[in-house]
Amino acid sequence: MGRVAGKVAIVTGGASGMGRADAILLAREGARVVVADLNEKDGKAVADSIGSSAIFLRLDVTDEDNWKSVVGATVEKFGRLDILVNNAGMIALGNIVDTDLAMWRKINAVNSDGVFLGCKHGIPAMAASGGGSIINMSSVAAIHGQSFVAAYTASKGAVRSLTKSIAMFCKEQKNGIRCNSIHPDGVKTPMVVKVAMGKDVATAEDIEEVGKYGNMCDPEDIANLVLYLASDESRFVNGSEMLIDNCATITPPLGVM
Repeated sequence: MGRVAGKVAIVTGGASGMGRADAILLAREGARVVVADLNEKDGKAVADSIGSSAIFLRLDVTDEDNWKSVVGATVEKFGRLDILVNNAGMIALGNIVDTDLAMWRKINAVNSDGVFLGCKHGIPAMAASGGGSIINMSSVAAIHGQSFVAAYTASKGAVRSLTKSIAMFCKEQKNGIRCNSIHPDGVKTPMVVKVAMGKDVATAEDIEEVGKYGNMCDPEDIANLVLYLASDESRFVNGSEMLIDNCATITPPLGVM
């Protein structure tokens, strides 16, 4: 029996990077998984690689109706919802002076509004299933602040605080749902590496090169913590912010050093 056997999970941003690693590990440990992403090609490939215990559903996390349909389709397909991993996100360089309002709103829509909508519509389905675990992907930026990604820092700060509010709400409601946030430093994903290197697209070679600097972990390192928080092993962990940073000091991306 796996550590999350019998549970059903939605993983947003599941087509690549951390979301892909989360979906694969949760499925390996017995969960049935909905790989949710805007990227249909890669998302379907991840679901296909997992097999019959996974499906792909297209999801724009900023679209409330899309969220309703994905949660509904998950319950219709698998009969319940136990785990919600709000992993989808975006990042762009820009300090408070450089960041324009359009980019501010775009980043906050994905990173903050997307988590809000997922929790809002996921909680009733999870409560109907008897409880579960919400895992929100935040960042060390939410704790320490990062001057070179102002909008991203603000959006992840919102996720940090919202997580605590949700944890208290669910405890008060006695619905059996826990909510925690994860705060990585750098992770060797295409999204992070292309920003770190100032490129439009990150190659496998770029990811390997950035990894040499020693302050970036693998997506699987994040997935291991996701698995713990998703499992009943963490049944008394609620409202926590979990750092994965190897006791790092904040290092600007290579392109702004």
